Amino acid sequence: MIKPTPNPPDTDVQIDSESSSRKAKMAERRPNPIFTIAPNVNNETLLVHACETLASASVMASELAFILSGPKCNLALGIQQMIALAELSVSRVLDQVDPQ
Repeated sequence: MIKPTPNPPDTDVQIDSESSSRKAKMAERRPNPIFTIAPNVNNETLLVHACETLASASVMASELAFILSGPKCNLALGIQQMIALAELSVSRVLDQVDPQ
């Protein structure tokens, strides 16, 4: 018996192959050394800078959340929470490197 309509395209296989090829291309990329950290910078300085950068990113994500609404607001708040957790982790390591 002949079907009146053809089978739909197998989109899952197509999406998986596109995703795999995109991942392979990303894995082939190598970091471009445009920005480097001076080799003589100590760990404490790096941790302080990372902590300050995370604090700034947290504020930016929080401000963005108040501009957005609905699911996009929730997404921004989720990102802000992840940043805050990373900031706590960096702060704890910094406290162990240089106890106050």
